[in-house]
Amino acid sequence: MAETFLFNIAERVLEKLVHLSVQEIRLAFNVKTDLKKLEDTMISIKAVLLDAERQQHQNEKLRLCMWKLRGIFYDAEDVIDDFKCEALCKQDATNHPDINNLKVRVLGSCCLPLSFSLKMSHKIKDINGRLGKLSTEWKSFELRQCSDNRHVFRRETISFVDSSDVIGRDKDKENIISMLMKPSEDRNVPVIPIVGIGGLGKTTLAQLVYNDDRITSLFPLKIWICVSEEFDLSRLLKLIIQSVNKEERCDDSTLDGLQARLRSLLNDKKFLLVLDDVWNENQAKWVELRNLLRSTDGFSLSKIIVTTRSLDVASIMSPNRPYILKGLPLEDCLTLFTKWAFNDGAEKHYPNLIRIGEEIVKKCKGVPLAVRTLGSLLFQKTDESDWIYIRDSEIWRLEQHENDILPVLKLSYNHLPSHLQRCFAFLSLYKKDKVYLSDDVIRLWMANGLLEHPKQNQEWEDVGKRYLNDLLSRCLIQKENKFRLKFTFKMHDLVHDLALDVSQKECKIVNSETKTVDENVRHLLLCDEKFVEVPHVLEEMKNVRTIIIQDALVESKAIHESVINLCVSNFKYLRALELRGLPLTALPNSIGTLKHLRDLDLDGCSRIRELPRSFNKLRSLQSLNLRDTDLKQLPDSLQRLIELRHLVITIKATHLKEIQAGCWTSLQYLKLVRCINLECLPEGMQYLKSLRTLALRYCIRLVSLPWSLKFLKKLEHLVIVDCAQINLKMEAEEEEDNDLQLSLKTFLMDGSDALTDLPRLLLQGSSSTLQQLQISWCPNLFVLPSWLLNLTSLQKLEIKDCGNLSALPEGIDRLTNLRELTIDRCPELSKRYRENGGEDWHKIAHIQKVAING
Repeated sequence: MAETFLFNIAERVLEKLVHLSVQEIRLAFNVKTDLKKLEDTMISIKAVLLDAERQQHQNEKLRLCMWKLRGIFYDAEDVIDDFKCEALCKQDATNHPDINNLKVRVLGSCCLPLSFSLKMSHKIKDINGRLGKLSTEWKSFELRQCSDNRHVFRRETISFVDSSDVIGRDKDKENIISMLMKPSEDRNVPVIPIVGIGGLGKTTLAQLVYNDDRITSLFPLKIWICVSEEFDLSRLLKLIIQSVNKEERCDDSTLDGLQARLRSLLNDKKFLLVLDDVWNENQAKWVELRNLLRSTDGFSLSKIIVTTRSLDVASIMSPNRPYILKGLPLEDCLTLFTKWAFNDGAEKHYPNLIRIGEEIVKKCKGVPLAVRTLGSLLFQKTDESDWIYIRDSEIWRLEQHENDILPVLKLSYNHLPSHLQRCFAFLSLYKKDKVYLSDDVIRLWMANGLLEHPKQNQEWEDVGKRYLNDLLSRCLIQKENKFRLKFTFKMHDLVHDLALDVSQKECKIVNSETKTVDENVRHLLLCDEKFVEVPHVLEEMKNVRTIIIQDALVESKAIHESVINLCVSNFKYLRALELRGLPLTALPNSIGTLKHLRDLDLDGCSRIRELPRSFNKLRSLQSLNLRDTDLKQLPDSLQRLIELRHLVITIKATHLKEIQAGCWTSLQYLKLVRCINLECLPEGMQYLKSLRTLALRYCIRLVSLPWSLKFLKKLEHLVIVDCAQINLKMEAEEEEDNDLQLSLKTFLMDGSDALTDLPRLLLQGSSSTLQQLQISWCPNLFVLPSWLLNLTSLQKLEIKDCGNLSALPEGIDRLTNLRELTIDRCPELSKRYRENGGEDWHKIAHIQKVAING
């Protein structure tokens, strides 16, 4: 069943109403009453939405009513965003009163104030009217206000397992048993968390260990508790007591009585406690239970196994590294599949089905429950067409029962807070096996307004990083590689199936075989090289907010242009447009009509030489990627985009135009890449007051950094890669500035023949904040400065391929926060500081993690 995301959409719309700026409120001078009515109506609807979400799967009329509400809420969000767009237009007209804006100067608005207000009044009244028509039907459902406990569910497991039914887990079982047999090193009982996605076999592995004869001999008392969602201390104590003494009745016992009874039962007992299926992320609740268990004699000899889908749960319950359960090898999956698809020995009569079965098993990517689910669907079916149907169908489209793979995985989705549910579903917009880049995903979330409003001292990007970390901790995504300030991640195919299932009417992948697309869909991925014309399914759509074109329309420039023109003409509320690598020679001038566009990605559009004159009208633009385009220079009007937060540039010019005061005041991230003729950074860098990251890559003629960088008090990350001539001497650096207070956290220098010293002004100015210092491929760097010891917050120092460096600064042991030191392919340094025989090893021996190679 596809989700409506209604609760989250309502949250975001109400949040936008609360955060309307003063200027936006002024624009709404004659619609305040209508806006207040809209807000009140949405608050009353939102109050009972949780009850509606519970009931919708059993009530078709309610479900259809919720889909209607979803469309109205989206339209309300568009109208509220219209106020933001108009306020930006007015601000732009005030900041840039040129001759072409004479009418604007006279009237003080982008359009007649009365005209805009009347138009908005009509739109809001229309939305309120549509909500009014639905109100009678909505009230008929008699929905009740309730707390957000929609995630509470109870899943029962038992300790018994028939080991003959389990395939491929012998090695994992032996690993866990060896961990249990190790003696405890302190009074804290070892907790062994087993972590992995749903259906991977965590419970089965715990059952195998629990029933092993060696464990029975080692632990005279064994206790199996299925915790599931509700981590309630009283409930868990009762379950433990009743597990130890089956005859015990403790329904009416107080908490004090329960803990006294627990101590009497466990005193002098060496026990193994399995806490299966734990979701609790409240540390205080775990500490309460742990302390009660710790108060019993014999606790220090006991052990606890925890199974969970969350790395956060694992870290709360144990300081030890969790046991990450992996998928089964293909051979074991085939054996398991055969066991569930055939009666014993029957498979040898159907070699044709076994060949198809191998392809079916590959879809499961090592997850035993998925293998069992598909095998069970084919049990006693010997018609080849049935097997081909399963092979060619997406798993999420197949009928499944409560304990099959998709419902089990859905528990992880149900446990997500509403804001994460919608962000997770958005990831279905990418193809399977896609490697995601963290920053790209965060920008698309931002563009579509999926992030909560930042708290004090936070930025939108910080909220997005927190969301990704939450999904990582819940094992819904897996980190692939750390890439300087970003990281890549993947999603298991079955988790991708889950995302597809919950986003059926939100996101859609369109290829040459797509015949229809639901009109409610808001986000589209076009990906098929076989397109020979503009997909007809796009022509009838109006509400699309995201368009990503990937591996599509490769051959025909005319088709590319037709698709872009269609997007511009049809999708007036488009928020994100990704056109990476397309052979476009220009963007249509009409792109300036996309006043809601927040993310435009032209990475690799190597034939684009200039931007259209209307580009300055994209006032809502937050992210612009011009990497590897063929631009000669940036147009002056680009600086008028005051909402811009993320800018990546490739240009052919030797100089960038001076940044004017009041421009790019929101810019967080600036990257110059392959600007091969660029000799210096632009004047006026001091006006980028919000800049947090500056990245320079392959700017081979760039020689120095401007003095104005010292005014960037929020700059946290400076990354310079393959800028061979840069020496990092800042203009006017001879000026002493001992009181300079900067905020750099990361400085990375990779690949400069000209570097002979580090930038003292920037690094010493960040002495209390700099955490990471990385230097690579700098052959003419002969010595590290003594003032490096002033970097008291430094945690990570990495030096690679600096062959002429022979020593670290004397007194390196004074850097007490230094936790990680890497020396790689630096012969003199490596010889001097190696652990075995290095004359100065004792100077770095205090550092927790030291890696020295070559």
